[in-house]
Amino acid sequence: MGANTHSSNSKRIWMVFIYLSLLTMVEVGLGIVKPAYLFYTEIFTISLLNWIFIFMTIWKAYYIMWAFMHLEGEKASFRWSIVGTLAFLSLYLTVLLLIEAQYVHDVFQNSSYRWIF
Repeated sequence: MGANTHSSNSKRIWMVFIYLSLLTMVEVGLGIVKPAYLFYTEIFTISLLNWIFIFMTIWKAYYIMWAFMHLEGEKASFRWSIVGTLAFLSLYLTVLLLIEAQYVHDVFQNSSYRWIF
């Protein structure tokens, strides 16, 4: 075999698969169980459980980019220009959607303007 022999990445692929599967199982488990201390604790009018889901989803997206877009070999500044932008915009959109959803829920529950929605 020559110096340009390409090694198999099957071990790396399985490790990424296992890691992402474990993160997904934790998310699904938390979604099924919904621990009361996480579900009823609010930070900025959003439950702590939702914050955990948001951050775990952003972490999974980061890890997918790290593994499958081969960002681990890039310079840190380039890596963070991609990941930081994605994380900020995803978090921003999620927070706005959750705040708006809470407002619509409150209107349906407590307002006489239900017919507008």
